[in-house]
Amino acid sequence: MDRSIKTFLKHTYKDFKTRSVNPPLIRTSTMVFKSMSDLRQVQRKNIKNPRGGHFEYGRQGTGTTFELEKILTNLEESYHTFLTPTGFGSVFLCLFSILRPSDEIIIADPLYSPTRILTEDYLKEFNINAKFYDPNNLDTIKKNFTNKTKLIYVENPGSNTFEFQDLGKIISFAKKKKILTAIDNTWATPYFLKPIKIGFDLSIVSATKYYSGHSDVMGGSLAVSKRVFKRVIRAQNMTGLRLSPDDAYFIMRGIRTLDVRLEKHQDNAIKIAKFLSKKKNIEVLYPFKKNKKNYKFWKKYYSGSSGLMGLKIKVKNKKSVDRFVNSLKLFGHGYSWGGYESLALHQEINEQGNRKYLNLDKNEYIVRLHVGLEDPKDLIKDISNSLKFLK
Repeated sequence: MDRSIKTFLKHTYKDFKTRSVNPPLIRTSTMVFKSMSDLRQVQRKNIKNPRGGHFEYGRQGTGTTFELEKILTNLEESYHTFLTPTGFGSVFLCLFSILRPSDEIIIADPLYSPTRILTEDYLKEFNINAKFYDPNNLDTIKKNFTNKTKLIYVENPGSNTFEFQDLGKIISFAKKKKILTAIDNTWATPYFLKPIKIGFDLSIVSATKYYSGHSDVMGGSLAVSKRVFKRVIRAQNMTGLRLSPDDAYFIMRGIRTLDVRLEKHQDNAIKIAKFLSKKKNIEVLYPFKKNKKNYKFWKKYYSGSSGLMGLKIKVKNKKSVDRFVNSLKLFGHGYSWGGYESLALHQEINEQGNRKYLNLDKNEYIVRLHVGLEDPKDLIKDISNSLKFLK
């Protein structure tokens, strides 16, 4: 890339034919050609260059989705980026592309709950075995490795508990054993971490979150290395997992301000983390203190941090955690995150899934905060007024 990411995001597309600064929204199921020879020529071009946007049918994509693929491929610095209708669709496409019956997958224990259900329960029906490793002890990856292992799947930071891992060590081990690596990079996006560039084979981002940025669209992306491209494009063609042109258009609109929004999320989150770190009964799960292990591995690989954090709260009365969350006025209560608004959730232990390495002592509870784009002074005041309920 011959310019900064900030500039690139503002100049991703200009249509001089229509004189539009934004790409046209192209919806179609049937693509028409001047002649059969014209159709066959496009088919030959697609075989020769399957990344070139040579579509013969609407399920393959349109000019709108193709533009978003190009933008994200540049942002990811990947060989190609596939689009899916949801973030979880990208998780499924990743696993469906790589795993086959009798294979094994090694997965980070602090995992997005639907991904855990998919890997721990559903894949069993296809004779695919999932093993979980401790993000704080990567030797557990080695212990779980067998000659059937095909993929190491990382979620970094860990879902809800926000453990940061030594990504280079994981990649090095995988390359030594000649197996593939995948990471869910939704927390950072490629604005703060480029997984393909540091050696991962597959990188997942829920476009529902920061790419969109406005809590009004769903989508996912799967960036890949050249090593796995053919496997993923075959799987996508077989599953029909495609993003609609309308959703692609909205994501492109949101991504123009990705840098501005992420940096504001980060600034606000750091201020709130510093405020909450002064409370004796709260451990802030966010990489802002240099003497913390999480900070070391975050700083080693990331250029910034987003607005999502965890709070490990120690209180005698569990109900007081709900009262704390419910009393917040500027933090909505709902799933997802990555939009402009702040959110708060009390994450019950059973919502963590069958965690093998969940280090929660008695009377410790997890609250997840997504710090939005509001004035941080107002957010801190709101939190401060609600802390009195923690008992």
